[in-house]
Amino acid sequence: MAKTGNTSGRGQRDLKVKVKTAKGRRLASTRWLERQLNDPYVQRARKEGYRGRAAYKILELDDKYRFLVPGARVVDLGSAPGGWLQVAVARTNAQGEKQGKRVGFVLGIDIQEIEPVAGAEIHVLDFLDDGADDKVKEWLGGRADVVMSDMAAASSGHKQTDHLRIISLCEAAAHFAFEVLEPGGTFVAKVLAGGAEGELQKLLKQNFTKVANVKPPASRSDSSEKFVVATGFRGISSADAENAE
Repeated sequence: MAKTGNTSGRGQRDLKVKVKTAKGRRLASTRWLERQLNDPYVQRARKEGYRGRAAYKILELDDKYRFLVPGARVVDLGSAPGGWLQVAVARTNAQGEKQGKRVGFVLGIDIQEIEPVAGAEIHVLDFLDDGADDKVKEWLGGRADVVMSDMAAASSGHKQTDHLRIISLCEAAAHFAFEVLEPGGTFVAKVLAGGAEGELQKLLKQNFTKVANVKPPASRSDSSEKFVVATGFRGISSADAENAE
């Protein structure tokens, strides 16, 4: 445990958990385990029932930009293990639990199986496969108010390569968003380093009224991770969407 009671009645003090290096375990793995055990967001996620600390990233972004509103239709790309889905379901009222509030719809897509999330429709699909976007559109069955992507490629250990890979995923998600978002809609996606750059930044600025590159407090300080939040989708015609591809 990270805290211990003080029998003198003078409150509590934080105790950092130390992890011994076990035989066969690499030092990097030991450091990761120690960081997880001492991470306040990991501890908070366990207490509050979220599937991981990543849930707080989308919570903090939504607290600032207010896109997960009751009644919103949301597509979550790269949704494993399901923390973003949990947040989206609760905030859009996808289960219809809040009487008198509009009921939302949350669609989750990931390349791997995800444990069911009450109130969310989940499908296993590689979003980069040919025709994948058409399948998602079919499941969506209409327009979306929010497209969010936490997709990330496996790390190669080379920062520039990893950055290019994640920008490629972000671009694929953005082009999908152009085709399904309602005017005024929001696009949120994980990026690295300086955020959305070059052609992607230009494309987003052309199609949204505001584009911000943000590092939410829940994103670890030693991580190069950032998120692009594009709000106020201008809306483009089918022909424009085809030309943007």
